[in-house]
Amino acid sequence: MKSSLRLFLALAFTTTLFTLNAQEQSYKVGLIGFYNLENLFDTIDTPDVRDTEFTPTGSKNYNYRIYSEKLENMSRVISDMGTNLSPDGVALLGVCEVENRDVLEDLVVQPSIAGRNYQIVHHDSPDERGIDVGLLYNPKYFTLTGSEAHPLIIYEQDDVTRNFTRDVLVVGGEYDGEPMYILVNHWPSRSGGEARSAPYRNAAALLCKNLTDSLRTANPSAKIVIMGDLNDDPTSPSVDDMLAAEGKVKRVRKGGLYNPMLDFYRKGIGTTAWRDAWSLFDQIIISDNWLNERQEGYRFYQAYIHNPNYLVQKTGHFIGYPNRTFTGDKYLGGYSDHFPVFMAIIKPIE
Repeated sequence: MKSSLRLFLALAFTTTLFTLNAQEQSYKVGLIGFYNLENLFDTIDTPDVRDTEFTPTGSKNYNYRIYSEKLENMSRVISDMGTNLSPDGVALLGVCEVENRDVLEDLVVQPSIAGRNYQIVHHDSPDERGIDVGLLYNPKYFTLTGSEAHPLIIYEQDDVTRNFTRDVLVVGGEYDGEPMYILVNHWPSRSGGEARSAPYRNAAALLCKNLTDSLRTANPSAKIVIMGDLNDDPTSPSVDDMLAAEGKVKRVRKGGLYNPMLDFYRKGIGTTAWRDAWSLFDQIIISDNWLNERQEGYRFYQAYIHNPNYLVQKTGHFIGYPNRTFTGDKYLGGYSDHFPVFMAIIKPIE
C-alpha cells in the first residue's frame, strides 16, 4: 500500500499537468493548502501550558538547535508544495500544532520562503497542550478583511468538566479580488478511543456547518474552504453525516459541500499512519460554488497529497510512514507525522 501511494500521486500530478497544458484556454492557477506541523513549539517553558517536554530541560531535550532544524524542515516542505503548478507555491496555508504566534513569525522568515512575504493570522486557543491553528497568506494574492476564533464548547463524560480544545479559526478576505472564507480546524483527537471521542468531533463538525451556513447567508457569492486535521476520515460520521460533505461532484446539491479527499481515501491513500494503517485526517472541503465551470472567477481543479520521497521514513519501526520529528522522546530529525494537502484552483485568462 505504501508503494502504491507514491505511484498514484505521481500519476495524479502527471495527468493534471497534461490536462492544463492540453487545453487551448490559458488559466491562472492558485494553490490553497493545509499542513499539520507536528508540535512546532518554541523552547520556552510557558506557565499554565503543558509544554515542558519541549524545553531544553524537558524529556525531549528540545533545544535551540532542534527548534532551528524544525523550522528549516517545515519551511522546506512549504517551499516545495505545488511549485510545479504555480511558481509561488501555496498562496494560503492553514497550519495546526503551533504553540503561538512567535513560532509562526520565526517560520515565515526562513530563507526558503521569506521571499513570499507570508502574513500571519493567529488567535490563541484554550487548548490544554497550548497548541493552536493559524493561517499563512501571501498578500500578493490574498487581501485579509477579518478573522475570528470560534470556541468549540465540549464537555467530558460527566457533562460538567469542560474539555478545552482548539478553536475554529475563520478568516475572511479576497483572493485575487474574489470574496472567500477559510475555516482552519484541528478537531479533538481520538484519545480514549475513536468511539468514545467521536461526539467531540461531531460537535466540531456541527460548529463548522453552522459557521458555514451563517457565512453563506451573509455573503452568498463568497467561496468557502474548510480545512484541517479533522482526526477523522472522509467517511467518518462527523464528515459524512454532520458536515454532509459529498465525495462526488454530481451529488453536491446547491448550498452543499464537496470533499475531494474521499477518492484518495477509498484508494487506500492517506496523510498519516498508525499501526500500519493509513488515515486521511488532513482534509480540504469546499462549498458548492467552487464547482460551477460556467460561473466567472476561480473554480476548483484538483486536490493533492504532498508526499515527496524525503517526507517518507526510510528505516526503522515507522518505515513507509511520514518522516516525523520525534518517536516518543527520541529525536529523528524529520518533518511531520502528517503529509500536507493542497488544492489547485483555476481561472480562465481572458
